[in-house]
Amino acid sequence: MSSLAKQNGATSNGHSKTEHLPHNPSRRFERVKRFVVVSVVAALLSALVRSDPPTYAVCSPGEGAIYTVDEAIPQVQCIVVQGGRVQDLGSLADIESRSYASSPLTNILQTVLRHKFPIHLIPEGSIVVPGLSDSHAHILEYGGVQQLPLEGTKSVGETVQLVKKFIQENPDILHDKTKVITGGGWDHTSWPLGKWPTAADLDADPVIQGRPVILQSKDCHALWVSSEAMRESLPFPSEVDGGVVVYDDDGNPTGLLLDNAQDLLKQPKLTEGDLLRRFMVTVRDAHRHGLTSIHDAGLDPMSLAFFKSQAEKGKLPIRIYGMKYFNESADYFGDKLKPLVSDNRLTVKSVKIFADGIPYSFLGLSFSSHSTQLYEPYDDNPSTNGFMRIESSVLYDVIPKFLRDGWQVNVHAIGDRANGIILDVFESSLKGVNVTALRPRLEHAQMMTPADMKRLGKLGVIASVQPTHAISDMWYAQDRLGPERIRNLYAFRSILDSGARLTLGSDFPVESLNPLSGFYAAITRLSPEGKSPHGPAGWFPEERLTRKEALRGITIDPAYASFTEDVLGSLKVGKFADFVVLSKNIMTVPASEILSTTVDATVIEGKVVFGKL
Repeated sequence: MSSLAKQNGATSNGHSKTEHLPHNPSRRFERVKRFVVVSVVAALLSALVRSDPPTYAVCSPGEGAIYTVDEAIPQVQCIVVQGGRVQDLGSLADIESRSYASSPLTNILQTVLRHKFPIHLIPEGSIVVPGLSDSHAHILEYGGVQQLPLEGTKSVGETVQLVKKFIQENPDILHDKTKVITGGGWDHTSWPLGKWPTAADLDADPVIQGRPVILQSKDCHALWVSSEAMRESLPFPSEVDGGVVVYDDDGNPTGLLLDNAQDLLKQPKLTEGDLLRRFMVTVRDAHRHGLTSIHDAGLDPMSLAFFKSQAEKGKLPIRIYGMKYFNESADYFGDKLKPLVSDNRLTVKSVKIFADGIPYSFLGLSFSSHSTQLYEPYDDNPSTNGFMRIESSVLYDVIPKFLRDGWQVNVHAIGDRANGIILDVFESSLKGVNVTALRPRLEHAQMMTPADMKRLGKLGVIASVQPTHAISDMWYAQDRLGPERIRNLYAFRSILDSGARLTLGSDFPVESLNPLSGFYAAITRLSPEGKSPHGPAGWFPEERLTRKEALRGITIDPAYASFTEDVLGSLKVGKFADFVVLSKNIMTVPASEILSTTVDATVIEGKVVFGKL
């Protein structure tokens, strides 16, 4: 056979080798086709799964353990989450029979491959509620107090010992007497005779002596400082608008600065690292207690700049609705700055104005504590009816301006006269405007006449109240106000029945950060131990809220008060999937079990930020 024939694959009989090999083009084509189809399907499925938002369901073992706070469907068995939002609600059978793919092709592929989304069952006895909100709090102040927490001490001496212990346990502070020591949470009303602390109390301890110590009170309206902390700020003025420097009989400052006088103290500027540490402490505790949103009641320039900086670096770990602090001595800013809304995590479109004094004013035992503005003098100090921290002329000037320039106006008002004055200003400023678009708020609204309660509802002004203040003040309030006026204090049911809208907060770090503490106080008006001046039925039990109203007060009502009710505050299809799994059913368990309820999981936009599902 020639070499040419071999090269052409010929045999000796002259025929090609291929003529004798099995040859089936159709079978080969089928194999190739199957390979291509499988590859394409796999690639498509992989791409589609990657592009589809994560989908999962949370269900209760029985019916109706998910409280939606939606009147149309108040309780369901399951909630489906997709892409950070509520995708569906219904029974377990309902959601298992449906597909939640974002495209028809994905739906087909998931059906063919029997691909199912995960379903998380919550424990028997637990419930799901919308993410909880606090309508009045102080985020960075809480984090600062936690560095050296002083809440719960029973005397000046015990508090001083905690400061000493803190110094001794931190070598960097112990060996450097120039380091500023900060802490907070002290409450003189829980000490014998309600004695105010002094710098001398701190200076008397040899470990503390000569060190700058700055201690914030529980209500954030007073500073207790050491002599060294005051040194560079002296001399203080004898009088301060809207504040008090407390002097001894010899005319020397005692180390106590109240309200606006706190601004007289020169303090080292906090670094961004300091602020971040404070923020993350608050976020940690907030998530642990089911908070997904916080209304910060008074952002100063430093705090506002910090939160804006954090938002620019990425999504904030919790939703913040900020109230920009109003400084009457500074230029009006409402027409120069525009409200800020950043991906529903940081919103600053409200301004905080102070009308009168300390929320805890009914607890103090000195003249300086009687700073809440009343119509009539205090029963225990007939020489005064308190004072306003701001002139009425300023209120009538700036409140209409802020409203006109698109800012929500939130006014701190405690006493009945202060609340009456603010309602006068609102009534004048709101004529002919869409109140729903502006939603002005009274922060605290602690004491109001029955006539002003009705006016509150008529005007559409929101009452932002703190139920835990009521059970803190109930033991002392009658001494300050007498048996008649006290009925107008913390009258939540009367305010609600007047047609006004409530929203609930804590004022932390003044009170506990735990929103269930406020829920419990609102529905019981009892101390955590189940006591009140009026017995086990509660302090003025006719002013209690129902559990449904209290739950609304920490979910949908704060959403309305912050213009976010379309995306937050209830579990409704299309809204953000912010929700909390609670270990007990707070809507049905005995009230005595509410405070022992814990958070199993806190979820923001479908992502677990605390616990697990």
